[in-house]
Amino acid sequence: MGKMHDTIEEFKKFIFRGNVVDMAVGVVVGGAFSTIVNSMVNDIIMPIVGAIAGGTTFTNYKLVLHPAVLDEAGNVVTAEAAILYGSFIQNIINFLIIAACVFFAIKVLNTITAQFKAKEEEEAAPAEPAGPTSEELLAEIRDLLKEKNA
Repeated sequence: MGKMHDTIEEFKKFIFRGNVVDMAVGVVVGGAFSTIVNSMVNDIIMPIVGAIAGGTTFTNYKLVLHPAVLDEAGNVVTAEAAILYGSFIQNIINFLIIAACVFFAIKVLNTITAQFKAKEEEEAAPAEPAGPTSEELLAEIRDLLKEKNA
């Protein structure tokens, strides 16, 4: 039982590590985000692209290798064999939009993180003593020149 108990404890430590939990949260949020992006692509972007492309959507594009075989009643006896390259194009567009959204989200997060880090460093750094002003430096140079000439 000792070995099994140790294994269970080791598993608990693994599961409740910060990075494993963060990864799980990322997967769940990513799935939800993917749904939103797919809706944006399918419901907003692709109808515009379809209108530009002549009223069809990419998912309708296919290369039929073998047409469907129908009986006299019009029922499908053998389904068509086709390469659905339109669906592939659709998935590439989805990927590019998701990648762009993730890129910009990370860019915003990095900017915010950098601002917080700079603010923390500024607050943590001791205030440097103020240096002499230009007038004070000029007065010192004048005094040194007077001493040298005297």
